[in-house]
Parts: sequence; structure tokens; C-alpha cells
Amino acid sequence: MVSQSTGSPLNFLIYGRTGWIGGLLGKICESQNINYTYGSGRLESRATLIADIAAVNPTHVFNAAGVTGRPNVDWCESHKVETIRTNVVGTLTLADVCREKGLILVNYATGCIFEYDSEHELGSGVGFKEEDSPNFVGSFYSKTKAMVEELLKNYDNVCTLRVRMPISSDLTNPRNFITKISRYEKVVNIPNSMTILDELLPISVEMAKRNLTGIFNFTNPGCVSHNEVLELYREYIDPSYTWKNFNLEEQAKVIIAPRSNNELDTTKLKTEFPELLSIKESLVKYVFEPNRKTPVAA
Repeated sequence: MVSQSTGSPLNFLIYGRTGWIGGLLGKICESQNINYTYGSGRLESRATLIADIAAVNPTHVFNAAGVTGRPNVDWCESHKVETIRTNVVGTLTLADVCREKGLILVNYATGCIFEYDSEHELGSGVGFKEEDSPNFVGSFYSKTKAMVEELLKNYDNVCTLRVRMPISSDLTNPRNFITKISRYEKVVNIPNSMTILDELLPISVEMAKRNLTGIFNFTNPGCVSHNEVLELYREYIDPSYTWKNFNLEEQAKVIIAPRSNNELDTTKLKTEFPELLSIKESLVKYVFEPNRKTPVAA
């Protein structure tokens, strides 16, 4: 595979300008003085991608575009063709064009393609590894993501990052997992692997600099449950906050597609980045401490 010379200045081409991750990537580039341009082409339109690459002449390409559905993944159940067009056809087209041009593609994917099973039981600490095959096809969104991940394994220029339940320090963002669950009438309470974007997105930029490829479970080590997150919210943000739990059977009555719950094994990422914080440490350091509204206990 091609490898960018370490001496050449970085120049990133980013897809997903209007998205949450795409917007944050631009801010990281600005803070690190990295040249970047947002792609204007449509992912499923090969000619427009080729034109973008010719105009920008990037060293690396980032794909933070994709259909997750609004307000949530249930949208994908009734918009299957649109979901395929972007999540499958678009992502594969971008990977293929990048390979043809000798470029590494950092692809923000999902870890919501697994669910706890007899070999990876809830609370066991045994997480799904990068080489494990997806076992969750409950939602059409996850089904398309599993399909495309399998096909992308054949592209040696792609770095696939499995993001889960993303969280950032911006508690006003409706896509933020904390913001979402704090507004729900009732929440389930299941330990899950999650991604703290404030810590992990700069790591993804470093991964590009190192020209890393292949699949990475892109979450903080360990698990955290919905109640544990909301307890921190109550402790740091709003002492009067209360919530109610319900079980998966009750949740199933108010959603169209089942949701993925799992723990991902982060040994591979942690080996590359030993400084990576556990999910609970990262939540406190990057999300709750900077947003603290309650007085610090004496």
C-alpha cells in the first residue's frame, strides 16, 4: 500500500461537513494547523469524488458521512434504498476511488453490529474483537453497516473505526448519547462500550498520520451503563435530575427496530495508544468536569 512521506505537509479531504463528527474533525485540524477541505461530491457519485481528489490533492481522506436516520435509526427501516445508497454504495465507492488514487481512507463506522451472546455475556468483561463477525442484524441500519464492513476488509487502504454510542463535551448536541438519554422518559440500563469523541477523534487523526489501516474497535476501554452515566449527570450537572428505567421488552414497544448492546475489546487500540483512558475516567475528564455545574465537594 501507499504510504505518505512523513515529510510532506498533511492535507485532509473530509466527507460529512454537516455531520457531528465531520464538524469536530474540522475543528481538530484547525487546532493542529492541518490543511483540510470538506468534500463537495456525493459519496455515491464516483465522478464527483474523483473531481474532489483532483482539486484538493489530499494526503488522507476521512469519511464521516453516512445515514444514521433522524431522529434515530428507526428512520432507516422505512428508507432502505436511501440508507443503502449512502451507507453501502457511497462508502464502497469512496473506498474504491481512494484505493485507485493510492490514498488511505479513515472510515468512521459503527460497533453497533454486535450483541451480547453466550460467548460474550453481559458483565463478563469478554468483548468482541476486531476479527469477530457481526452477530446483530436487528436493525436495517446495523445490517447495512455489517455488510459494508465485510466488503471493506478487502481494501488494504481503509482504516475502519467502530464507533459506539458517541459522547462529547457538548451536552447541547441532540446526537450526544448523554443528551439523548437525559431527555428520554424512560431508559434501559445496560452496560455498553462507548466512544468519548473529545478523546478519540484526535486519536483518529494521529492514526491517519501513522497510516494505520484495518479494523479498530474505536471505543474507550470497559463498559458503562445508562444509570451510571445518568448518576454522573446528576452529580456534576443537575442534582435534581431523576429518571425511570424500563426493560428491553418494554422498550421494544416504543421503538421500531431493536438496538445493539455490547462490549468491544479495545486491546488493539490500547496497544497502539497506551494513554487511552477507560470509559468512566474519560467521561469524568472530558465530559463532566468541563461541564460541572454543581459545587466541588470540600
